[in-house]
Amino acid sequence: MEEIQRKLPHEPTRPTKHVKRLDKLVPPFEQVPPIWQLRIGDFRVFFDVNDAETMVLVRAIRRKPAHMTTEQVI
Repeated sequence: MEEIQRKLPHEPTRPTKHVKRLDKLVPPFEQVPPIWQLRIGDFRVFFDVNDAETMVLVRAIRRKPAHMTTEQVI
């Protein structure tokens, strides 16, 4: 939780080494495209951003083993 609070409040939609936009991913949970991913070690935080309200909405947190793809863990 500390890492999410540290990394997402400022420029959550700026691609970095740990943040990327997932344009082709269609997750099984409610979201507003585009969906974004924050990488924290073995975990992936999937979120979208409500620009009108300046709000980051965390939609899912999943553990991603090295042998699996993002599509497999979502």
